[in-house]
Amino acid sequence: MTTSHCIVTLTANPSIDRTLTLGSPLQRGAVHRLESVSSQAGGKGVNISRACVAAGVDTVAVLPAAGDDPFVHELMAGEISHRLVHSDGLVRVNLTVTEPDGTTTKLNSPGPQVGPIALAGLAATLHELAVRADWVVLAGSLPPGAPLAWYAELVTDLRRHTRVAVDTSDAPLRALVERLDVAAPHVMKPNGEELASFADGDGRLLEADPQAAADAARTLVERGVETVLATLGAHGAVLVNADGGWHAAPPRTEVVSTVGAGDSSLFGYLLGELRGHEPAERLALAVAYGSAAAGLPGTTIPRPDQVDPRGVQVRELRRPIHHQQKIDR
Repeated sequence: MTTSHCIVTLTANPSIDRTLTLGSPLQRGAVHRLESVSSQAGGKGVNISRACVAAGVDTVAVLPAAGDDPFVHELMAGEISHRLVHSDGLVRVNLTVTEPDGTTTKLNSPGPQVGPIALAGLAATLHELAVRADWVVLAGSLPPGAPLAWYAELVTDLRRHTRVAVDTSDAPLRALVERLDVAAPHVMKPNGEELASFADGDGRLLEADPQAAADAARTLVERGVETVLATLGAHGAVLVNADGGWHAAPPRTEVVSTVGAGDSSLFGYLLGELRGHEPAERLALAVAYGSAAAGLPGTTIPRPDQVDPRGVQVRELRRPIHHQQKIDR
């Protein structure tokens, strides 16, 4: 049953996600026979909108595409409500090679050029929809032609009207972090590598050390971000806000494909927030969604009946000493 809540998503650089499943480990230069090939209209924002549809949460997926693009026909088949801003060129194709142990290798294409008119149209559409949205999610890479600080510009406008979550990486992420004084979103969802990129750390070490990851995430909270949800792969996730930090260890999961797991985690957090859950419960739901996605093939987004937060273990993390001193004062 549809709720009165609404999550608007932006997929600035949508993709057809094609997953190639191998029956043996990938060997560079070898000839492989595929066990299966699957294809789905994707991109981070679209994945979150797909999760919304499955959970009965109203959603609108905003993206640049031509109305007759096969990508759009698949959105319609999936009953995903969407708003298009016309852009020339077909939606890109991203390839994911999945090995039997769950290891995934991604080959992402850049996507078609998006000009100033299309970018202005996307910004105007988001501005219009933000008035009735509980959340606007800006997710994924930026297309060729978009300024690196475009997400920061959008956050500055949108946060005056609704709550904003951002999940991006590389140069757009760095540009957003540089402008947190005027463009801090309510939620940021980096993974370990992304967290390390602006915290002068090692991504693999951060993923393996939840306390270190939480300490790095707290630097964003101290600069104005309300909540940081940092996904740590097989080590679960940490959640940090002004009141504290928590780590969630995932349930035992047979990993099939990690593609879409981070998007599912962000949706799980937002769903918990819409339901009025406490932060630790939101984190448990986020990790449960991410773990369920990792156990499914390709870019499959889990249904609510495939998600069980009872198997997630959450513990509170200590605050850094310098933070405790700030509170004591």
